[in-house]
Amino acid sequence: MNKPKLWTKDFISVSFSNFFLFLTFYILLVTLPTYALDELHSSTSVAGLMTTVFLLSAIISRPLAGQWLERAGNKKVLLTALIIFAGASLLYFFPKTVSGFLVIRLLHGIGFGMATTAVGTIVADLIPASRRGEGMGYFVLSTNMAMVLGPFFGLMAMQQWGPKILFILSVIVAIGSLVTGLSVKLPKTEDPDQIAASSTFSIRNLFEASAVPIAIVGSFLAIVYSALLSFVSIYANEIHLANVASLFFVVYAIVLLLSRPFTGKWLDLYGPNVITFPCILLFAIGMFILSQSSGAVTFLLSAGMIGLGWGTLFPTFQTIAIQDAAPRKRGLATATFLSIYDTGIALGSLLVGIVAAKMEYSSLYFYCSFYILIGAVLYYFLHTKKKRATSVQLTSQSESNMQEM
Repeated sequence: MNKPKLWTKDFISVSFSNFFLFLTFYILLVTLPTYALDELHSSTSVAGLMTTVFLLSAIISRPLAGQWLERAGNKKVLLTALIIFAGASLLYFFPKTVSGFLVIRLLHGIGFGMATTAVGTIVADLIPASRRGEGMGYFVLSTNMAMVLGPFFGLMAMQQWGPKILFILSVIVAIGSLVTGLSVKLPKTEDPDQIAASSTFSIRNLFEASAVPIAIVGSFLAIVYSALLSFVSIYANEIHLANVASLFFVVYAIVLLLSRPFTGKWLDLYGPNVITFPCILLFAIGMFILSQSSGAVTFLLSAGMIGLGWGTLFPTFQTIAIQDAAPRKRGLATATFLSIYDTGIALGSLLVGIVAAKMEYSSLYFYCSFYILIGAVLYYFLHTKKKRATSVQLTSQSESNMQEM
């Protein structure tokens, strides 16, 4: 029996749109704080707002985007979001003050939050249900590749050619996301009656309840991931491995690329538990090895294990969030998952920064490895046990109905 096709033109197009979207994000993420310090002469705390304002506006806009997806349709929301995102990228040339930049970061974050919600929903609709784990794994790989390439291109542009070329690069990449997004053709699946029924705005309708439990697990573990994003390069300098620090996320991405054909298929064949528990363990072991690293081999080995562990967990959790929701609620489920996940990243950056000021990074990563294991317990109670109880309840109801007949 032939498997339903995964690598369609539309799947590839939306994956490239997502790649360019996140590439723009990472290009500016690593360079704007430095720009604020060097060119706008701001303080370190104010420079940090360049990222905070962007993420907060993205988090706030996502639930709204999820409801708009139900009411207006996926393609309209995607194109509106990508136009806002590309338009905001053009505005970086003009302000000369920090406050002006923060306004643009606010607008840019709104476009980013809407667009990431839309592409996550669209790709879930494009992927055949029997290959959703595999397809979501490949799709999230586009984000991982942007995470590796974005800082490289951003820092190179900033250091070699200056801010003007940096902003030109971000505009070109953002337009690339818009162009590839325009080429996506979606089947007309929206039911006018359903859209009309969900058109009433309410706070309750901003979140999809079925996605909340797995989103909490993802957010809990994302706190550790934020510790990596924020401090792994500083830790590398501290243990005299600055020369290999830039390779950490390269190894992370390579391991993801090599493992993705297997992990996604296993998720579809055997279910999320077979993937989640071993990957939480790998994530914890990777963090433990990182905390004990004294040479390049162990440092990069930890990158590979963390890439296989956390890099597999994120698309697995997102797949669970989508599968647990009704088809017309996928947009809201995606928005709910990403909003709660990003809240974990934002809180993690703050909390881990406070903790890191009071202990060495090696100790921080050592304790993080045990914290991750608590995530396995959280996953069991919030997902596995709950699913098992629901399954038993459904079986009992089915048997009761059969007896009545």
